[in-house]
Amino acid sequence: VQLVESGGGLVQPGGSLRLSCAASGFTLDYYAIGWFRQAPGKEREGVSCTSSSNGSTYYVDSVKGRFTFSRDNTKNTAYLQMNSLKAEDTAVYYCATGQACSDYADEYNYWGQGTQVTVSS
Repeated sequence: VQLVESGGGLVQPGGSLRLSCAASGFTLDYYAIGWFRQAPGKEREGVSCTSSSNGSTYYVDSVKGRFTFSRDNTKNTAYLQMNSLKAEDTAVYYCATGQACSDYADEYNYWGQGTQVTVSS
């Protein structure tokens, strides 16, 4: 069972990135999929979560209207499209799976290794 994130990098403020979360060893669509981020010196923060039961996606207020979750079940991969990036979005981003969406990171079972997103001019 493995989750592998990719797509991070350095981008200027106002730019865009698309993060990928590729799953292997299990079917991603059967689980809630969360995206988290952790900035230096800060606690891990939930960014979005997509429910496995109804497909609804929830976003933290700070990213609403700028970040969009999607998935490609044929590739067993989830994505986080990030637009209008701001310096405060700088963090390591993680995808995680669990039985249901939760604000608590320890309720997610599997985690990727993380991908660095840096927003700077």
